[in-house]
Amino acid sequence: MSYIDGFVLAVPKANREKFIAHAKTADEIFIEAGAIRVLECWQDDVPKGKVTDFYGAVKATEDEVVCFAFIEWPDRDARNAGMKKIEQIMHTDPRMDPEKNPMPFDGKRLIFGGFETVVKLGKD
Repeated sequence: MSYIDGFVLAVPKANREKFIAHAKTADEIFIEAGAIRVLECWQDDVPKGKVTDFYGAVKATEDEVVCFAFIEWPDRDARNAGMKKIEQIMHTDPRMDPEKNPMPFDGKRLIFGGFETVVKLGKD
């Protein structure tokens, strides 16, 4: 089954278009490195929790929205090989030059992790 890298981050509301442009550029690199698909999602219906929630996880402020993203890889080996390629690309590819494509969010508050798929239903 596929392997998933998941991300949750806070993005200033005013940076929506910058976020989309940045994501399109960066996500092309993930696809080139072997990812099956990448989804970048902008907050739409995210409730505030009583104990914990997405907002608290990334310390989102009132002027920020929560974004959720995931990268689907064929399997963990493909993900690990792809990430090695991406590490090299990040330092050499002009698309990832922070001067030309700055992150429109605070990367220190981004949370992420790799996840093994254990159930998959539906159509591909």
